[in-house]
Amino acid sequence: MTPEFLRPLTLDRIGPEGVEITVTAEPAERAALALRMHLPAIQSLTCRFHLRPGPAGGVHATGRLQARITQTCIVSTDDFPAEIAEDFAVRFVPTGTEEEDPDIDSPDEIPFAGTALDLGEAAAEQLALALDPYPRKPGAILDSDAAAAPENPFARLAGLRRDT
Repeated sequence: MTPEFLRPLTLDRIGPEGVEITVTAEPAERAALALRMHLPAIQSLTCRFHLRPGPAGGVHATGRLQARITQTCIVSTDDFPAEIAEDFAVRFVPTGTEEEDPDIDSPDEIPFAGTALDLGEAAAEQLALALDPYPRKPGAILDSDAAAAPENPFARLAGLRRDT
């Protein structure tokens, strides 16, 4: 299967000092990623990477993901716009060298085969991790939320008032 957002970077482009690379998804790529991630739309997706060589043929990456998306509210089922801006750190590691029991505080590992990294797929993974699994439109209220709201203490007194 061809990835929706393919941005290969050969390892030889990462010098000893590292390299800065920015990848931006095109309209067709954003539409395919939106379908994959069950989003109504992705209006923009840009990811900046700072890559530097790591041990054992790996690559350390830090970066910033920025996206404008449309999500569907779990309360009202209305679509609404959302912006995502996330910093991240990952390690690209040759396939087969992933840690079996990685430290939870260590950067996530992304395995790669051959002599190239796929920065597009790495950006797509960061977007998937940044998505709210239960998106809620601002101001959307569940019926149970309204019922749980405390009653105004004077509401009962208003019911006792006689109109004469």
